Formats: sequence, structure tokens, C-alpha cells
Amino acid sequence: MLLYSKNNSYICGIKSIYNMIKGHSLLLLAGLMACNAAFAQGQFGGQTLPNSVAPVTNINPNGYPRLLADNSVAFRLRAPEAKNVQIDLCGRKYDMNRSEDGWWSVTSQPQVPGFHYYSLVVDGVSTADPASESFYGCSRWSSAIEIPEKGCDVFETQQVAHGRVSELRYFSAYTESWRPVLVYTPASYDKDIDKVYPVVYIHHGGGEDHRGWVEQGRVANIMDNLIAQGKAKEMVVVCVNSNVPAKAGSGGGYSWEGMQSYKTELTENILPFIEKNFRVGKDARHRAICGLSMGGGQSFYIGLRMPELFANVALFSTGIFGGIAGSSNFDSEKEIPGIYSNTTGFNKNLDTFFISCGEQDPRINFTRTIVSQMQVKGVKVRFASYPGDHEWQVWRKSFNEYAQMLFK
Repeated sequence: MLLYSKNNSYICGIKSIYNMIKGHSLLLLAGLMACNAAFAQGQFGGQTLPNSVAPVTNINPNGYPRLLADNSVAFRLRAPEAKNVQIDLCGRKYDMNRSEDGWWSVTSQPQVPGFHYYSLVVDGVSTADPASESFYGCSRWSSAIEIPEKGCDVFETQQVAHGRVSELRYFSAYTESWRPVLVYTPASYDKDIDKVYPVVYIHHGGGEDHRGWVEQGRVANIMDNLIAQGKAKEMVVVCVNSNVPAKAGSGGGYSWEGMQSYKTELTENILPFIEKNFRVGKDARHRAICGLSMGGGQSFYIGLRMPELFANVALFSTGIFGGIAGSSNFDSEKEIPGIYSNTTGFNKNLDTFFISCGEQDPRINFTRTIVSQMQVKGVKVRFASYPGDHEWQVWRKSFNEYAQMLFK
């Protein structure tokens, strides 16, 4: 089944209905568990907040949360029977203040621009906010606030030719189940029916799935705008669900052995399905693989260990070099045989090799150390860092920069 809309959002009528039902379910659940508290960020209780705007992630553009000029966020909701209400914004909890009529309010510290998950915590129960759109991240449905950043219009919908995002199901012989995949095709794809397009296989992080790059990452907007500006080649982008359970004896973690389950899924199921159903290149020079965090580790091992499949590899904010539990003393030659012992051959196999990380990410220093080591030893790798922690604004900028390098 193909689901798409002209503005590049695959949030069609079916998903809107689902979100509406899901939002009411969360409201009911949290209300029961919080002594029938009545959430109502969409209503002001007779109050307005001057010089504030609603983020695009609000369901009600006239409601709360509200963005202030310094990028702080004002929250206001009604929960008259609740004993304690907090906002959990990016891992920091803010205690809300209760008025006599049952309205709770708080204003956060100024936030960096970008996409920020948040939750309501009512009498100890954490739930998505029914006043906000919900997104699958952190291994659950979460609310989010989008804080615009000047100079990042490439992430927004513009008056340019728009491509299409299609949701399909393929049967996985590995998991013995039907699995989802989202595919972006540029605006010319349905018109130039003889053209074969290069293809990017893009991977989400841990706790996310195939929807992340389309919804949180805005990959379709980025591609539409770059293509319209002549900054990127027309290409197909495949947003995979790389959450594949490891079978007994296949190993786990960030290692080549730990990648075997997903490698099988990608090479034996996803690639053949895409190449059968879309006009995409079937050689390494016309394929790219990239991903963020967990997906960066998958791209690193599979992309660099299998140059016969991918000549373009990028990893954004990966933890394989260090900065996360279980990663230490990274040995590039051990993990990618030949990267140092046969650097000339390694470089010859790649058209692009790109690594990025947020400047406030705990992974940044480990990443810089490994990149510097690679460059000293002659590996042709490009590196970029961007303001931000382990978050979507960094990853949007990473893909925006990487897309402009590809297939030139």
C-alpha cells in the first residue's frame, strides 16, 4: 500500500485518525492514573501570553506550549485533581506551579534550536502531551517541540517541486514477517520514467524506527530544497527499520559479529526489494549508506566491510569510537581490516566517507580522536561538527551536508 501526500508528509488521513485515537487513549490513561486529572494545554483558562508563538508541533496553534523570544518554553495545563505535575524536557524535569483553580504552569530555561522530546509527568506517571503531536522516539511515543533556527530554511517546506514519501511493506525471510520501509522519490521520478537514480539507505538511532528520518529528520524537505537549489543530485532515499532481533549465536553489540543479523536483513531482503520496485542503481558507486547513532554503527560496519555494495558511507554521532557504555579502546584496523594496512585500497573503494557529531555530544572528543588518527594515516575521511548534543538538529545538518557530497 502506498500512502503519500503532496506536501511530502506521509501523515495522511489514516495516521491522523490513529494519532487522534492514540492521544485520547493517553489522556484517558494518564487521567485515570492521576486521579482523573484533566489535561488542557489547548485552553488558556482565560489567560494569554504576550510575545509568544506556538511551535509547529502543537495540535492547537492557539494553545500551549508557547515559545518565547529567548527560546524558553511556557507550559500551561489544567489538572485540578493532580498532586504533582512536571514537564520532562530533554531529560530535565521542571516542577509546575498550581493555581487555585487547578491550572499548572512553568517556563523552561532557554532551549537550543531544534527538535526536543518532552513528556508530562503527573503524580509520577509519564505520558505524551495530548496538546502536542507525538513522535516515536526514546522507545516510546513522545511529545515534541520544534524550535526554529535561523538559516535552516532547508529543513522547511518551500515553494519548490516536491517529491513523494511512500510507505511500503516487504516480506522479510529473516524475521518471517512483513516489515515497513519508507521511500523518498524526487519530484521527477514519476515523470522521467526511464531514468535510474542513485540511492541512499538511511538508518535511524536506537529507540527509533523508519519514521524518524521522515518525521523528525525532515529528510524529504532537505532533499526537495537541495535538488531545487542545484546543490544535490536527484536520488532515492530509503528509510529502513533496522530494529532486527539477533538470532541465537549471532552475537550482539557494536561489532562486526553483532551486525550480522541486520546485515542479512539489509542485503538479502531490503536491497532486493528496493531494486525490484524502484529504478535505482545496483552497483556500489550508485549506493550510499548512512545513519545516526546506532544507525551510524550499522553503516560503519556494513558500509566499510562491504565495499562491493557501498562506495559512499557516512556516520552521524555514532558511539562506536567512545562516549557510551561498553565502548573503549577502539581499534580501527581490527574493526575494518585494511583501513590502515592497505589505506590506498581502502580509499580507492570509497567515493565519500563522512563522519559528524554534535559539539556538546559526549561522543565528540572520542570521534575527533579517531578521525584525526584516520587522517594522519592517510584515510580520506571528511569530518564536521555542529552545535548541539545527541539530537535531531545535528543529524539534519549532517544529512544536509552529506547529501551535497553524493554521486558527483
